[in-house]
Amino acid sequence: MNKFIEKVKYQLGNIPGWRTNRKLVVIESDDWGSIRMPSKSIFDILMKEGVPLDSSTYNRYDSLASEEDLSLLFEVLHSFRDINGNPVKITANTIVANPDFEKIENSGFREYHFEKFTETLKRYPSHQNSFSLWKEGMAAGIFKPQFHGREHIHVPRWMKALQNEDSIARKIFKYGMYDLSIGLERSEASFMEALQIDSAEDFNFQQKYISEGLQLFEEIFGFSSKTFIAPCYVWHSKLNDTLQRGGVQSLQGSWYQLEPNVKDNTLKKIFHFTGEKNNNNQLYLTRNVFFEPSEINMEDWGNEVISKMKIAFRAKKPAIIQAHRMNFIGFIDKKNRDKNLVLFSDVLKQITKTWPEIEFVSSDELSDIMKKNI
Repeated sequence: MNKFIEKVKYQLGNIPGWRTNRKLVVIESDDWGSIRMPSKSIFDILMKEGVPLDSSTYNRYDSLASEEDLSLLFEVLHSFRDINGNPVKITANTIVANPDFEKIENSGFREYHFEKFTETLKRYPSHQNSFSLWKEGMAAGIFKPQFHGREHIHVPRWMKALQNEDSIARKIFKYGMYDLSIGLERSEASFMEALQIDSAEDFNFQQKYISEGLQLFEEIFGFSSKTFIAPCYVWHSKLNDTLQRGGVQSLQGSWYQLEPNVKDNTLKKIFHFTGEKNNNNQLYLTRNVFFEPSEINMEDWGNEVISKMKIAFRAKKPAIIQAHRMNFIGFIDKKNRDKNLVLFSDVLKQITKTWPEIEFVSSDELSDIMKKNI
């Protein structure tokens, strides 16, 4: 019964919106550039201190992508071609900055400071050449950054927590970490939802956060981001104006936007579909296929992905696949990356075999295609 309900949900979700006869495939991958678990040694130290890290796969596996992580992923992407001879490409939704822990501590935890993620990479042991690999991937057409946020942190909430010497935030701060949360549940260690609204003042901060983040994105990559995906899918629709002024034409997301309500700290679900337009003439790009083997233990990911793609293509929709960065990270645990790259290769092999006419495009390219045909 559950599988039947899930199938019906996917069919209904794919009905409204933009249609195409082309077999377009987008792979959207979040959190590139953002810190998470700094190293295996720090993971082990925190576990010995009684911090419950192993309940979250993100704490166990996720980190900045090392040179080896990127090289091995790029090998897989280069191994498959679409009908036009183009390789597989990943839309790398990028967090462009991380906290500058040293400056924050030197301010007595009273002032927030950030640094470009490219600077953060220089301090990690296997990452000094990582950004050069990013640029190689971009030049090869297999790795296309898009804007995910300035930081993946609710900065005002985090800074408030840091001012309490006994907080979990201060405990993990010395290890270059800021969050231990598992999901969207509020807790003393929950800071990932950067655009949540705790108070009326947060909205002004978030406008600056978006504007500065988009400017930083263009400074780092040399082009502006046409699309945006909100951290944890949480953002208020009033921020769409700020995103539009920064050049964002389309909004990536899941089936639902989670819009914060400052009055009661709740999140309202707003359903979106691919091709839907808002008042700013921005398009929504809705993920309708998922590849998340690090988080979900499933025997046959190939069948899972293919079955969801069939539903999308039957409805004449692009297949927009969510595949979080964590699935391709081996810096903390090589087995995680190596196992998932085998699964990913198998999925791509099945996709290209099932649909020889497949076209691999990035999120911004899909946005351009849709705007020309609406």
